[in-house]
Amino acid sequence: MRPGTRLGIDVGSVRIGVARSDPAGILATPLETVRRGKGDLDRIAELVAEHEVAEIVVGLPTSLSGRNGPAAQEARRFAEALARRLAGILPEDGIRLYDERLTTVTAEAGLRRSWVRGRNRRQVIDQAAATVLLQAALDAERATGRPPGESVRGSR
Repeated sequence: MRPGTRLGIDVGSVRIGVARSDPAGILATPLETVRRGKGDLDRIAELVAEHEVAEIVVGLPTSLSGRNGPAAQEARRFAEALARRLAGILPEDGIRLYDERLTTVTAEAGLRRSWVRGRNRRQVIDQAAATVLLQAALDAERATGRPPGESVRGSR
């Protein structure tokens, strides 16, 4: 496992869920929900500095058939904009896209099982989805010995 804290980013049209790992890359935990729009990249840059982040994993919402639809294209655009914003701060391959199929469904089910309801669930679902995404990426790296997903470095 490569050392360093990672952020998991679940990009939505209104909110961005953010999770972070411990420096050893073992466990993902919810961190924050960032409002999508003006200032969102700056807030994520602040989180990168605050938590000494080595890598960011952005969820790529691929369809169950494996195709990239409009949501996946938007996630890719967001990851590319984030790579430009963090150029010189993160390593060249410090932003990765990782297949996030079913992360929101998994997060929603977990929140339901823990009795989080209604408005409270809406407030944390994005963070929970980012946590599921990041944990899956960490587990994949641990299992394969390779960085998860695909690098966004070519977009800078």
